[in-house]
Amino acid sequence: MTQSSTHISNRSVCGRLLRFSLLTLLAVQSCSELVVAQELDAEGIEFFESRIRPVLVEHCYQCHSPEMKAPKGELRVDSRDLLRQGGESGHAVVPGRAEESLILSALKYEMFEMPPAGKLGDQIIEDFQTWIEMGAPDPRGEPTPRSSTRPPLDIESGQKFWAFQPLLAPNVPQVDDKWAYNDIDRFLLAAQQKAHVAHVADAEPAQLLRRVYFDLIGLPPSPDEISAFVRAPTQEAYQAVVDRLLESSHFGERWGRHWLDIVRYAESTGKTRNFPFPFAWRYRDYVIESLNADVPYDRFLKEQIAGDLLPAATAAERERQLVATGFLALGAVDLNERNRETYRMDVVGDQIDVLCRSVMGLTVGCARCHDHKFDPIPTRDYYALAGIFRSTDTLNGYLPQRGNNYRADGSRYLKLPVDGEDFRVAMQ
Repeated sequence: MTQSSTHISNRSVCGRLLRFSLLTLLAVQSCSELVVAQELDAEGIEFFESRIRPVLVEHCYQCHSPEMKAPKGELRVDSRDLLRQGGESGHAVVPGRAEESLILSALKYEMFEMPPAGKLGDQIIEDFQTWIEMGAPDPRGEPTPRSSTRPPLDIESGQKFWAFQPLLAPNVPQVDDKWAYNDIDRFLLAAQQKAHVAHVADAEPAQLLRRVYFDLIGLPPSPDEISAFVRAPTQEAYQAVVDRLLESSHFGERWGRHWLDIVRYAESTGKTRNFPFPFAWRYRDYVIESLNADVPYDRFLKEQIAGDLLPAATAAERERQLVATGFLALGAVDLNERNRETYRMDVVGDQIDVLCRSVMGLTVGCARCHDHKFDPIPTRDYYALAGIFRSTDTLNGYLPQRGNNYRADGSRYLKLPVDGEDFRVAMQ
């Protein structure tokens, strides 16, 4: 190989390496941009569903959807494409260009005045401007046909679904086997026999001890405890271990965390500002102590939902019941929300959501904007419950900070111990 060919060969290799590097960089950048775009899309769609779609449905569909045989101004707002296409006056929405979007001009009562019944609030107009500048994310596809093939949800028949029926005592299967110690075992064994499945042999003493330790307190037994149980693995010894673990403070810590997960326990407000809840630990300790004290489940729920309304024999009991209502107060709080009423209703929505998820196993947030599509929950029931929570003064308990106007009200919290006067003043 000559010197010149060597130079050419090296130059060719360098060129290939440079092109490969550039392609790799472009691929990485494209992937990064795709991930960011997906995150922005998810955030934008959530913004549309919570801030934009409800306004369109309530104030615009009456004149600009299939509800009208001839939509006014030939404008339809019930799908993404039709909204962007606009009507006889031009494009209603131009993604990323708020100043060119006629819908924003109409909401501001500039060229047009929409809705004609009255100008909407400044916060709604600002939401539309923010949404358009985000690129007007809108997950809606083709417009809904005028006559839907799906019948409306029958609330009355839906309430007959098995999950909404009162609990009944079932007939316990009769099984002929000494393996079953209780009715739960009998149900399991009957199902196993029906499926022709044989149960495994009983666990060895060391395995059994480890299982009960992890089940009840989430910690392993010590070597000495294992040795003692293995030497005498009697039923009485097993029952003594169970009783001792149930009396342990670790039992409430182990099982309380499951309830805390369900009720979205956290020690800060979350969302954009994420200020701390300095006294959230009181509610955490209430849950742990309640489980360790074997508080009845119905009492446990009543204290968390309405502890401030329950009678109390002592000041300590009143304090405990007030702490229990942290169940309603420890939700995520959007401290950037500048509209007080929107802020309050978002708090109410969170309270309804945590109550129904934790106690009923249902998500009812859909009914905030329309009758639930699958469960027998009409919007009127949602707002009947919302009215109760709306009349409740929620003391969120985050420390006062500069910024959101509503925070001056929302930052109040009860100092414990409290007396009657403290409670009265805090609730004014």
